Amino acid sequence: MRILIKHAMLFVGYGALGVVITLVAVYVVAQQRRPDLQAWHQPALDAEFSVDRDTGINDLDDYMDLESRLFEQLSEQIYTQTPLEQRRAYNRYYSGSLADFRGREPDWNRTIERRHPQARGAVLLLHGLSDSPYSLRHFSDLLYTQGFSVLSLRLPGHGTAPSGLLHVSHKDWMAAVRIAMRHLRQVNEDGQPLYIVGYSTGASLAVEYSASQLLGEEVPAAAGLILLSPAIGVSPLAAFASWQLRLASLPGLEKLGWTDILPEYDPYKYNSFTVNAGDQIYQLTQRITSQLDELAQGSGVRGMPRILAFQSVADATVSTPAVLNALFLRLAPEGHELVAFDINRQADIKALLNESILEVLPRLRNAPAMPVDFTLIVNADTETSEVAEVRRLAQSDSTETRALGLAWPLGVYSLSHVALPIANNDRLYGAVRQPDSDMIFLGDVALRGEHGLLSVSANSLLRLRHNPFLPYVDERILNFVSTAGSQVTKTDTRNTP
Repeated sequence: MRILIKHAMLFVGYGALGVVITLVAVYVVAQQRRPDLQAWHQPALDAEFSVDRDTGINDLDDYMDLESRLFEQLSEQIYTQTPLEQRRAYNRYYSGSLADFRGREPDWNRTIERRHPQARGAVLLLHGLSDSPYSLRHFSDLLYTQGFSVLSLRLPGHGTAPSGLLHVSHKDWMAAVRIAMRHLRQVNEDGQPLYIVGYSTGASLAVEYSASQLLGEEVPAAAGLILLSPAIGVSPLAAFASWQLRLASLPGLEKLGWTDILPEYDPYKYNSFTVNAGDQIYQLTQRITSQLDELAQGSGVRGMPRILAFQSVADATVSTPAVLNALFLRLAPEGHELVAFDINRQADIKALLNESILEVLPRLRNAPAMPVDFTLIVNADTETSEVAEVRRLAQSDSTETRALGLAWPLGVYSLSHVALPIANNDRLYGAVRQPDSDMIFLGDVALRGEHGLLSVSANSLLRLRHNPFLPYVDERILNFVSTAGSQVTKTDTRNTP
């Protein structure tokens, strides 16, 4: 009997293994049938910063000198390799195309420093994964005009070609952030506050940086963190990315290193996306979880710089409940706030929306008292597109409501992950194409035809790319930086070299 059971178990085991092998084989074949990799998908640029290789680069000047060599390589090794059939008006890597960013001033794919002659503080801007400093250019202008020096940092692997994300590490991003913060501390007067504005992965890096400082790393402290669409929690499936990367290292299976292989028409953001990029953000969020576990010790994380975060309830990349659970509910009540933008619940639109997204707001409104201030931007009522601010203070069950004088634009049913930092009048992603624009416009793409013909998902073309409520975000940010600077923690190491 035991022998029969043993043989049965072996049979089941081998059968399950066979099923797994078959599924993997089918997946590999499907992935290999995707479009061919182009020059910008091939790892050709070796002048990118790496913390393991470029140990001699310790200041921003060295970092930017290396960056200049990197962009020279981009022109020489990528643009010159664009095949004839790819030399089109909407190809980012065709010289002189509507999507060619080179030659524009300033070049928002590079690190940009703006020193204010009468600075009252300094701000580090950190963009998101596959993005460039362009995504936060609005806040560069906003904060500079308010008297702040602003450093828009290009994170390693970004702003050049999507192949830059094939081998980049989250440790490279972390090291670049530390170079930038030390630079800001050195070039700004002692006593002037430093802030970090982080978008998506940039927000994760801001949290990791401040948690490391709290845990004893000798780096300059931030007076406050402003987080937009913070990528704090990601899908657990990202943990399996390392297995796909192993397969992608085999000759002939290079396409497995990519989750998306798409046309590159956006001047400041990659459309193609690597498996490694997803793996790196997963590792970064795992590191943040470990840091917060160590800092919380059962009583909430104390001593973090004040945090003001903005999040869309409708977000295909990050969920508001995940942001709440992974970060905000773990903080001690020390003046932090999360602002969440609900979907447009005007009655005529509501009938068209997915039931699952309609259930998010009631769960958030009925959540128990939190250790942070929590604000919802919602329809004033279901018969109007006008919105109101519903604010609940930390450790309180009562709310206060304020009309904002803002409304959902006609036909817009939600914000999106990519919309939060972008202004309505943005020349690339805004609501209306500027009449004097000489570049591609992606804010309101209106292509018509039969479904299934485009190589780019129709969903990505329909995604909202600008924020109609940005004036409210600006108001909250300016109020935040006017008060957070007085609450710099005693662990600030401003004079750290």
